[in-house]
Amino acid sequence: MSLPTRHLDLGCGSRPHNPYNSAELHGVDITEPSTVLPLTFRQANLAVDAIPYPDHYFDSVSAFDVLEHVPRVLGTADGKSTRLPFIELMNEIWRVLVPGGRLYALTPAYPHGAAFQDPTHVNIITGVTHHYFTAPQYLARQYGFRGHFDIDRVLRIRPSLTYEPREVGLVHRLRQWQRLRRGGCSHLVWEWIAREKPPG
Repeated sequence: MSLPTRHLDLGCGSRPHNPYNSAELHGVDITEPSTVLPLTFRQANLAVDAIPYPDHYFDSVSAFDVLEHVPRVLGTADGKSTRLPFIELMNEIWRVLVPGGRLYALTPAYPHGAAFQDPTHVNIITGVTHHYFTAPQYLARQYGFRGHFDIDRVLRIRPSLTYEPREVGLVHRLRQWQRLRRGGCSHLVWEWIAREKPPG
C-alpha cells in the first residue's frame, strides 16, 4: 500500500489525526481550532454542510470519534420534510476521495456503554452498520447513498488515538480476543476503499 499524499481529518479539533502519515494534512471542524495547527483548516458543520473541498481531492479521510455525533435524521428548515445527515456525510466522504482512496473511521459501537454515555452521541453504530455503505449490500441505497466502498477491514477494538496496526503479533491478538470476550472493545474501526461508480 503506497502512502497517501493528501489527507483530510474530519472533526480535527486541536489534535488532528494523520493515520497514514500523509505529506499534506487538512482538517474540517465545526469550530476553528484555538491554536495554530500544522494543517489547512476549513470550518463546516458536517451535520448540515457539505465537506468544503472539490471532488476526488483526497487520498484518505479519517473520522476519529466523529460519526456518532452526526444525526441520522434532521428536520428541514421549513419544517415540512426531513434530511438524513449521516447518509449525506457518507456520500460526501466518498465524493472527496480519489478512486482507491481510504476512509479510516473510529467510533464507539453498540452494545458497549461508550456508544451511549456521551449525551451528544446521536448516531449509534453497530457491528453491521457498514453493510449500509459497503459492497455488496449497499443497504443505504434506498435512502439516497450514492457512494461505492469496499471493505478493507472492520474491527472491534479498545481505542487508541492512532492508526490501529495491521500487522500484530500473537500476544496482541490474544489480548484483543480477551478484551473482546470481557466486553472491553468499545470501538469499531472502519477501513474502507473508495471505488469509482460503475457504469450504468
